[in-house]
Amino acid sequence: MTSENPVRVGDVAPDFTLQDQTGQAVRLKDLLGKKTVVLYFYPKDDTPGCTIEARAFRDSYAEFTTAGAEVVGVSADTVASHRRFAQHHDLPFLLLSDRQGVVRKLYGVQQTLGILPGRVTYVIDTSGVVRHIYSSQLRVIRHSRESLDVVQALGAAGAPTTPAAPA
Repeated sequence: MTSENPVRVGDVAPDFTLQDQTGQAVRLKDLLGKKTVVLYFYPKDDTPGCTIEARAFRDSYAEFTTAGAEVVGVSADTVASHRRFAQHHDLPFLLLSDRQGVVRKLYGVQQTLGILPGRVTYVIDTSGVVRHIYSSQLRVIRHSRESLDVVQALGAAGAPTTPAAPA
């Protein structure tokens, strides 16, 4: 999948491996099967909108885990930047470093205004199928709210209770 052919609801989420804020390699496939994954792409650590978005996911993290989901943030920032960002804001979830933008391109995450890295959230069920996509550069808190609603609708097993609506 490329930016010309982005990931859509109903697609199998492309697998990837990136380093988290501790330098450990994290593979999407290893998270799936156990939990629903909320994969959110954001522009940059410690910028106003991204900080608000990360805090919104942090503040709802217990609800996500209770519903059987794991939250994973992805940006082009370094492992060290992610470590500082996670520590400074007490973020309990994984932040993955996509320095070359390979995973962003794999998912077809578009730039906003042609210059800002896009802000897109994917809810991926335990079988690896994308069940929901939310894209908005400006409505940063809505990423966590919409994702949590979808995760709760999927149930702890990560299987849809009703067909997912197109994003």
